[in-house]
Amino acid sequence: MANLDSAAALMTKTAPPKEVTTASFRTDVLSASQRQPVLVDFWAPWCGPCKQLAPALEKAVADSKGKVALVKMNIDDHPQIAGQLGIQSIPAVIAFSKGQPVDGFVGALPESQIRGFIERLVGPLEGGAAALLAEAEDAAAKGDAAGAAAIYAEILEASPGEAKAGAGLARLHIAAGQLTEAKALLETVPAPPPGKEQDPLVAAAWAALHLAEQASNVGELAPLEQAVAANPDDHQSRFDLAVALSAKGERDAAADHLLEIIRRDRKWSDEGARKQLLQLFEAWGLMDPASVAARRKLSAIWF
Repeated sequence: MANLDSAAALMTKTAPPKEVTTASFRTDVLSASQRQPVLVDFWAPWCGPCKQLAPALEKAVADSKGKVALVKMNIDDHPQIAGQLGIQSIPAVIAFSKGQPVDGFVGALPESQIRGFIERLVGPLEGGAAALLAEAEDAAAKGDAAGAAAIYAEILEASPGEAKAGAGLARLHIAAGQLTEAKALLETVPAPPPGKEQDPLVAAAWAALHLAEQASNVGELAPLEQAVAANPDDHQSRFDLAVALSAKGERDAAADHLLEIIRRDRKWSDEGARKQLLQLFEAWGLMDPASVAARRKLSAIWF
């Protein structure tokens, strides 16, 4: 049974949409839409945007796992139905349910908007924003900031204020030194409901922004390093050095300087070094190797 189910799922994803004719429209669309919504993709062989739309549309329909069906209608061969529906440009997609047209769109929309269109009809699809987020995160991890930013922007276009996409794009702005843009973007992410915690990725992005703003005010590394070498108890210079090192991605060194302040004077500046270290953990992520190593060292000092 499992093999049959797998084969059926594969066929759902790979079988091309059925081509509907004027004669078969009543059966293939109107009658079929009594069981499930049917999307009719009105297209023509000469239409470039139609070819651009088709793969994203078919993928989104496949991710519905049978909740919606997709058929295609060549308006050159069968113009009558398109004319009756008032379709004046293609690609055009019309959704039918219970024998009636209920929704539609015109143009080669991005996949995120196509998914939103289908989700209005049948609820959440598999993959969706989560799949796009994973794709963006993978691109960012591989150093493709432009590619990641484009995907995040696509998600935000379809779902303004989406927390994880907003946080991801803000982190890219921070990495590029665009702190004003990052802050403006994070301010568009809705606050969590009362009693709910902020999304960890949003909290991490805010922490990273605050660190970057701090770093922009502490100056160059060399004078700070010289000040600390001349006076190891110059905690303010060591603190500023830690902030600057963190901004340059030298996480272990940044944490070690804050730990050294705690080791020498844990109460300094109202436990400022410990609080800053916790902010670093939040910005880096609690399971980041630098966070894990620093927490281990902090425990050894504290206990």
